[in-house]
Amino acid sequence: MLKSYKNLDSSPKKTKSRSILIGSIVAFVIAMTPYLFYLYKSAPTGSTLDFYFFTYESKYQESISLVMWFFMVKSIPLLLMLIWFFTCKHWWYHVLLIPIAMFSFQIVSLIYEDRYLDEVELYWLLPIMTIIIPFVYFIRLKLFDKHVLGIDLDAMDQELNAYKEKERLEKEKNG
Repeated sequence: MLKSYKNLDSSPKKTKSRSILIGSIVAFVIAMTPYLFYLYKSAPTGSTLDFYFFTYESKYQESISLVMWFFMVKSIPLLLMLIWFFTCKHWWYHVLLIPIAMFSFQIVSLIYEDRYLDEVELYWLLPIMTIIIPFVYFIRLKLFDKHVLGIDLDAMDQELNAYKEKERLEKEKNG
């Protein structure tokens, strides 16, 4: 009995320490982003980069350093947007998926196409935007109706159902 009470008591401490650990890791990653950005300066100036398992050759860009700069310009904001998305507590956080998708498409375009940067990603974003924007607007309408205008749609549905039930009972009684 004492053992189970002790486990219940330590549970909030575990949650708090886990929260502090995750928060510390996130803060450390955010603090390190300027240093991560300048990793492109350590890239070679030639047009090929040899790894253990593959070789990357830039045909359009003149140096790997320039490709790495493009990559860092896209990946650091993507990293920060992902952190913001997963830690945001506001109702509109789904809108962050649009720039996250944009930076992701730009990185994929940089890696696979290596030529036309930031030209066709907007066309790939249109389907994502047509889903996310109405979804976020619907959430906004629901919140605006409930908190600003004081309209509770669930209460209205219950009231309408009660009226329908009352009408049905009156029809059965009269009919």
